[in-house]
Amino acid sequence: MACTQAQLVSGSANPGRTRSVGLWGHTVYTDANMRAEPGIESSPRGPGCSLRHFACEQNLLSRPDGSASFLQGDTSVLAGVYGPAEVKVSKEIFNKATLEVILRPKIGLPGVAEKSRERLIRNTCEAVVLGALHPRTSITVVLQVISDAGSLLACCLNAACMALVDTGVPMRALFCGVTCALDSDGTLVLDPTAKQEKEARAVLTFALDSVEQKLLMSTTKGLYSNAELQQCLAAAQAASQHVFRFYRESLQRRYSKS
Repeated sequence: MACTQAQLVSGSANPGRTRSVGLWGHTVYTDANMRAEPGIESSPRGPGCSLRHFACEQNLLSRPDGSASFLQGDTSVLAGVYGPAEVKVSKEIFNKATLEVILRPKIGLPGVAEKSRERLIRNTCEAVVLGALHPRTSITVVLQVISDAGSLLACCLNAACMALVDTGVPMRALFCGVTCALDSDGTLVLDPTAKQEKEARAVLTFALDSVEQKLLMSTTKGLYSNAELQQCLAAAQAASQHVFRFYRESLQRRYSKS
């Protein structure tokens, strides 16, 4: 199958912890089954099948209603959420909130790639945000890329989710992004680096919810078979459990201090 696509579909569910210090001095929790020392990748299933270390900090910015920075390996994204707030009449929707996503690259102006990612992130957010509770308002998610070392879209999704949580926007579930790459011999790599993405035969990114690990969004690029697609989806659903566990631990650490 050769395709570059983005689609909204549904999936099903597929169901340890080490403490270390990551970049920015944040405490990083890594699941025991996916154990990783800072800066080193290891795997429960084979070479490359692991997640890089995570770090997250919320409420960093004073102007947005909520904000979060999210770090995956050396990929870093800063997110700010404004709203629910007054919306322009031309963008007003009478029965739900208008949700906008703005993605700013590290340098330069947004291009086609950024606009495509904005649409994917917006579709994912709209699938979980309870916009009907705030009709005729605007919710704007602004994402600033700090560094891109691979799996950028997944990191943007994770940063957006944590910023929405910090804002207090009502959602039916949390969501996360997981990127998979398939190399030339069919080996699956979770949370690939930029070098691994460049060398990969196919790169697939999935957005999943926290309730049933349902697939909210997928975007793919490259050559892969249907069996490989299902393999990547199953791996992403399993990996999402570790991301959601990190969310919970991050929030518990924050609110246990206050």
